[in-house]
Amino acid sequence: MTMVGAPDRHAEAIVTIRRASLDDAAAVAAFAAKTFYETFAADNQPEDMAVHLSTAYGVPQQAAEIADPDYVTLLAFADDTLAALAQVRRKAPPPCVTGEAPIEIHRFYVDQRWHGRGIARPLMDACIEAVRGFGGRTAWLSVWEKNPRAQAFYAKAGFTRAGEADFWVGPDRQTDHIFVRPIA
Repeated sequence: MTMVGAPDRHAEAIVTIRRASLDDAAAVAAFAAKTFYETFAADNQPEDMAVHLSTAYGVPQQAAEIADPDYVTLLAFADDTLAALAQVRRKAPPPCVTGEAPIEIHRFYVDQRWHGRGIARPLMDACIEAVRGFGGRTAWLSVWEKNPRAQAFYAKAGFTRAGEADFWVGPDRQTDHIFVRPIA
C-alpha cells in the first residue's frame, strides 16, 4: 500500500477496510487495548484502567465478538498497518435513542499516529454500511464527555447529541454523551 503525497503526519493515506476474521482476534485485542489506553490512561486511575482493559479487550472476548452474528468488526489499514478499528453491534439502546431501528457503533478507535490522515471518514462510511446491513435506520454511539476531538468528528459525520449514559472504567462511573444519526 502506498501513501498519497508526502509521507508526513498530515498526508492522507490510501485506506483499505475489511471485516475481521477469527484469525484477527489477537491483533484486535492488542490494538483496542493500546488505543484505549493511549487515549484515556492519563485521565483515569491505573488500577481502573487495568480492570477495564482486562475485561474489555482480551483475545477470547474479541474472538467471541468477531464470531457473534450481532457484531461486525471492521479493520482499517493504511500503509500495510492496522490504523483503526470499529465495531458495530445490535444492542438495545439507551432511552434517549428514539430513532427507528437503532444500531450501535460500539467502538471506533483510530491510532493516534493516524489522526488527521484520512482514516476515520472511510471507516465511518463502512460503519454506516454495517448499520444498514443490520437493517438499521438510526446509528448511535457513545463518546466520553471529556473527548472533544471525537465529539467534533462525530458531529462532522452527521451525528447529534441525544443524551447521556454511564460508562464504567473498572469501578469508576463516568459519563458518555450519546450521539445519533438517521440513516437514509
